[in-house]
Amino acid sequence: MSRQCEPFLARSARTVVLLLPVLFLTLFFLYPLFAIVRLSFADGLAGLLETLGAPYYWRVLAFTAGQAALSTALTLALGLPGAYVFARYAFPGKALLRTVAGIPFVMPTVVVAAAFGALLGPQGLINQSLQTIFGPATPPIRLEGLAAVLLAHVFYNYTVVVRLVGGFWANLDPRLEQAAMVLGASRLDALARVTLPLLAPALGAAALLIFIFTFTSFGVMVILGGPRLTTLEVEIYRQTAHLLRLDVAATLALIQLVCMLGLSFAYTRLTARATTPLELQPRSFTARPPRAPGEKLLVGATMLFIALLLGAPLAALALRSVLAPGPDTPRFTLAAYLALGQNLTGSAFFTPPTAAVANSLRIAATTTLLALSIGVPAAYLLARRPAPPGSPPEARRRATTGAALLDALFVLPLGTSAVTLGLGYLVALSVPGLGGLRTSPWLIPVLHTLVALPFVIRALAPVLRATNPRQREAAALLGASPVQAWLRVELPQIAPALVTGAVFAFTVSLGEFGATLLLARPEAPTLPVMIFRFLGQPGALNYGQALALATILMLVTALGFLLLERIRPPGGEF
Repeated sequence: MSRQCEPFLARSARTVVLLLPVLFLTLFFLYPLFAIVRLSFADGLAGLLETLGAPYYWRVLAFTAGQAALSTALTLALGLPGAYVFARYAFPGKALLRTVAGIPFVMPTVVVAAAFGALLGPQGLINQSLQTIFGPATPPIRLEGLAAVLLAHVFYNYTVVVRLVGGFWANLDPRLEQAAMVLGASRLDALARVTLPLLAPALGAAALLIFIFTFTSFGVMVILGGPRLTTLEVEIYRQTAHLLRLDVAATLALIQLVCMLGLSFAYTRLTARATTPLELQPRSFTARPPRAPGEKLLVGATMLFIALLLGAPLAALALRSVLAPGPDTPRFTLAAYLALGQNLTGSAFFTPPTAAVANSLRIAATTTLLALSIGVPAAYLLARRPAPPGSPPEARRRATTGAALLDALFVLPLGTSAVTLGLGYLVALSVPGLGGLRTSPWLIPVLHTLVALPFVIRALAPVLRATNPRQREAAALLGASPVQAWLRVELPQIAPALVTGAVFAFTVSLGEFGATLLLARPEAPTLPVMIFRFLGQPGALNYGQALALATILMLVTALGFLLLERIRPPGGEF
């Protein structure tokens, strides 16, 4: 091979590697979405018009938006005092409490649903205690339906308000509010006329993010909502899995995609406004210890609220999993854990829960490898300068537009619900010749990779943008090959971001539920699917096994999040 060919081959290989993520998204994300759109318009506009003409689907859409709006308002109302406390006060244990408050956000939906059932359900700790003490024959507390869903949504999204709004609030100069009070404004006037307008972009972004999450909520709605509460996401699943009406499901998924695109666009605009330059101050300057009794009471009440809202359900889940059922005197037992590997019914179709644990770990490991293999080249592609210095303005404009489109393409899976992605795979693989892929062991890891990919890219791209390319050039001048320069110079710098992305991919895959429920083979369920099956079966042992599996999943996810918080580099977007 001539020396003249080596640079050309190196550039070609680099181009192929960099185009790999684009090819992956085209095949495994855009094509399934195209299959949904194609099926929606298979009869022209007839299917869309028929769906839009049915009052039932309008009621489903209205309920979906209504419960999301209620969840958003409730989360903001309960989360803003916490955001204020974390922004303005310095107190012992603040960093630990902030980390703990973030754990519910990464919890799988089936774990959250099982946790609230373990605390407030008919067989929950509170009902069991009340029956033991006061002796009623039936559980006195009935938390179900919309109330349970709203509570679970607040549990999930409380940390969004604390981190997004509180993080912005912590850097606002408190002297602005103090100046308004010197000029005669009351504390409430200063808050309403000075602080809240400055917080508006962050508040709007947090509200939209919570609305998006609750608009596409699936696991919480299916497990806690009951059969009478149906959102668009649940209806897509019902039409696909129960009624086998893929055409109607595709039309509903198309409507949901349009809604999500509009909401994602609004969120992007609001976050852009939140980055408007202000005279921000360091957090060490804006936060001070609580001194007055009222301030100490506020901080104490916030800590107690976080412990009750966020800690009680998870603690109840772990405790309830080792308690014998029934309202008698509490008795500790490991029966539910010991029964995980036993075929008590003697069924020929029995799949042991331990097999589900192995499936989940295998899929999560495969997803992590795939997400890093695709995400690292994608992050390099995004971190490249759109145009070299000195390029003509027109070339720079085209390059900037291309980079923005590429960025939007990589973040699109984050705004697409998992159930819609699962439906897209079912529709896309209905084409003759592709049907055999439905049972492929790679199908679920590929789908999980799509969900995890934006997290890997967003963890890595900011770090890559911050690295100095001259360090690699200096290594090359000293005789290092490109591979040696990357291994010895760049890899040590980006390693924390790589581990962060890997932990995100692993935990996201472990907890993914909606799409897996559609695609998982009956004999090869994952951990969340197995928990859902146990929760839907009668019997104390089934319920105990569901709680035992949910506790295992909770511990693994929480450990992953704590590791992520410890190694996360500054500058990452997650």
